[in-house]
Amino acid sequence: MINRTLAQADPEMAQILVAELKRQQETLMLIPSENYASRAVMSATGSVFTNKYAEGYPGARYYHGCRFYDELERLAIERAKKLFGAEHANVQPHTGTAANMAAYHALLQPGDRILGMSVAHGGHLTHGAPVNFSGQIYHAFFYTVDRETGRLDYDEILQIALDCRPKLIVAGASAYPRLIDFERFREIADEVGAYLVADIAHIAGLVAAGYHPDPVPYADVVTSTTHKTLRGPRGALILCKAQYAEAIDRAVFPGVQAGPLMHVIAAKAVALHEAQQFGFREYQRQIILNSQAMAEALLENDFDLVTGGTDNHLMLVDLRRKNISGREAADLLEAAGIVVNKNLIPWDPLPPRETSGIRPGSPAITTRGMKEEEARLIGKLIARVINDGRKDPRVIEEVHKQVLELCRAFPIYADLEI
Repeated sequence: MINRTLAQADPEMAQILVAELKRQQETLMLIPSENYASRAVMSATGSVFTNKYAEGYPGARYYHGCRFYDELERLAIERAKKLFGAEHANVQPHTGTAANMAAYHALLQPGDRILGMSVAHGGHLTHGAPVNFSGQIYHAFFYTVDRETGRLDYDEILQIALDCRPKLIVAGASAYPRLIDFERFREIADEVGAYLVADIAHIAGLVAAGYHPDPVPYADVVTSTTHKTLRGPRGALILCKAQYAEAIDRAVFPGVQAGPLMHVIAAKAVALHEAQQFGFREYQRQIILNSQAMAEALLENDFDLVTGGTDNHLMLVDLRRKNISGREAADLLEAAGIVVNKNLIPWDPLPPRETSGIRPGSPAITTRGMKEEEARLIGKLIARVINDGRKDPRVIEEVHKQVLELCRAFPIYADLEI
């Protein structure tokens, strides 16, 4: 809540906050890793739970005065286990990176071999990228997508695993528009005697609702953020089989973190509760329908999509035939009130700061209540901006007006007190 207390205490910060609220209200957020948290989640995040250290775990804290912090963390743990059908959950990781760091720390020694998806082909930095801790502490190998189809080739992944013999395989992506076969990854891991870690940061909501294959029965450890399709606060969690519970908990604390953010854990508990309510499953279904409708509109307007479409919440748009970089396209779209991110495409000839692609997604517009009709319109607006916006600035103005109309028809946080 934006209230008079903040305005009185720090007018400069209050002004920035109000401006950001207006920006969110008046733009279409299509970055697939972003969403709108509920008022209840934001209330917990901004609560008195921010005032306390609670190092350790419920029943074993290093600080006194943690009775209610034990209660809220146990609640979050039980809700995470129930939602995902997991044997054990750790809800303390601050970020997805911290969750992956803890998972590796629990299962590996420095220098051990890991096999993950190349960041240039849709993987995440923490899956072994040389600039990241995962590629500096561990000996990283990579699998890619098929050059022709843009899809994972599980036979090729098996061959790479047989060649490099990793101790741990990471299954998961941040820019892959198709379903991931976790059962097949389990078979590959078993073939080479490797641990399997599933990173479902992007697709956790789809998994919980049953609209994406579930990694929990197959992976030794599952990591996720809580703020993407789950619509919770910015944070993360780890799920694992009971045999790894002690190792995972030790890896999180004291391994890679000290004091947990208890106000954020309280908000995670709220989000996990919301994910078990009527309507969440339909919301996840609508995310996919909207993503596919937007993808169809782009295809109809002569755009190329990696893999030719999408099964999930995002699509990867290949802009090479449009003679525009992902960076320039994202800049034009933002000027029109449409926020996407530039993104590498498989076998991208451009560097990461430019890229040949953009990565639109549907979670946030679906939270606003938009459905296929609006998603198709947004796809057409994206096409119009990229096709004509460079040549005619009036196109940007006209699209911006349509974006504002859409945003007003599907408002967010309309009654926030300022």
